[in-house]
Amino acid sequence: MNLAHEQPAPPSKTQRKRAMHELQALGEELVQLAADRLGKIELPEDLRAALCAARSMARHDDARRRQLQYVGRLMRDVDAEPIRRALAALRGESAEEARRLHWLERLRADLLADEKTLHEIANTYPAADLQQLRSLRRAALHEQAQGKAPRSYRAIFRLLRELERADDVSNLGNENGQQ
Repeated sequence: MNLAHEQPAPPSKTQRKRAMHELQALGEELVQLAADRLGKIELPEDLRAALCAARSMARHDDARRRQLQYVGRLMRDVDAEPIRRALAALRGESAEEARRLHWLERLRADLLADEKTLHEIANTYPAADLQQLRSLRRAALHEQAQGKAPRSYRAIFRLLRELERADDVSNLGNENGQQ
């Protein structure tokens, strides 16, 4: 008996069914995403249309259940791994995303501790509005001293995150232009 020429056994019915249920669950997760987040994930148009149709259906409707089964069927023809990675990044589960968020939190803490951090921010993000950051820093320190809600503290983080994303987009554009 020559083992080198044997074909691997096809997946069992149970394995195929489990895979279909996983794809359907992935589809359900996509249906539950906010429209702007769903737009950030690269999907085939027929799958995107099926997801939009499922979103418009009542939650406990048989039609929605059938639509989700259809979404699962469409997902068989799509490489699901990039979708899983995109969802993990949106949930903040990816290691890269977690690292970025921690770095931004440290940068915000450094800014609150020392105004000289503005120079580092200006060097890292040339498009940064330093006057706005300085103003938010003063307001955040005032809020902390008064024991108020940390609105400015959060606004600093949002602004730094926007700068980081804008920097990523410009770097991506530069890489694509150089190729």
